[in-house]
Amino acid sequence: MHHLLQSLVRPSYSVLFALVFAEQMGLPIPSAPVLMAAGALAGTGRLSLVAAILVAVVAAMAADAIWYVLGWFRGHAILKLLCRISLEPDSCVRRTENAFADRGGRVLLFSKFVPGLGAAAMPLAGMLRMRLRSFLPWESAGALIWVSSFAVGGFLFSRQIERAIAIVLGFGSWLGLIVILPIGAYIGWKYYERQKFIRGLHIARITPEELKRKLDAGEDLAVIDLRHAIEFDADGVKVPGAIHIDPQEIETRHVEIPRDRDLVLYCT
Repeated sequence: MHHLLQSLVRPSYSVLFALVFAEQMGLPIPSAPVLMAAGALAGTGRLSLVAAILVAVVAAMAADAIWYVLGWFRGHAILKLLCRISLEPDSCVRRTENAFADRGGRVLLFSKFVPGLGAAAMPLAGMLRMRLRSFLPWESAGALIWVSSFAVGGFLFSRQIERAIAIVLGFGSWLGLIVILPIGAYIGWKYYERQKFIRGLHIARITPEELKRKLDAGEDLAVIDLRHAIEFDADGVKVPGAIHIDPQEIETRHVEIPRDRDLVLYCT
């Protein structure tokens, strides 16, 4: 019964470690199916479930530790890089900052389950100087919960997974289209929506260099700093004379925004 599953996923702890580590480092490798396959192989006796979970947890923690250190020393640059490759880079950092502001270190318990949040949570924890004694318990617990959820699920439903694989393979050459077309359509739609939004803002944008020239020339401008309080405190730098207002405070502090001059808004 388990020959089909074995032929698709070779039972190897080293391969499991490599794939989970690569995915957690940002490579486009879906590790959730790999974890489920490892659990399914454990269900057929080809792997040890406990060993597979431990190997995957160590791989995830190793990658998380690297992102944490990079965030500690190169926080803003790392977040900028991660969100540049996101389909929604303008909201990538803000979602993560809001999650940390609301839940603190507890966000690491579920960050790996949320697209975008998992990529930015670890470097942001480093950038915010989260102490190692706080980071490690939350991060290790989050890695264990994430790995166990998929691996145990694969273990419990190993026979059903093998049947599902057999059905999928029955589509033959149509399988590629069935998988690729919905993913391509989603990516294309998100890209179109983003480009449409950017074109709408294009005429209202100003570069940092242009803003500096205007300020140096003494033009009467009002600069509104809309960065999240977490990033504002961590950075410690702002445009001279800028009014800092957290977006969540707009409704209560909108009276502070001048109405008699041009406004320049900036955030992450």
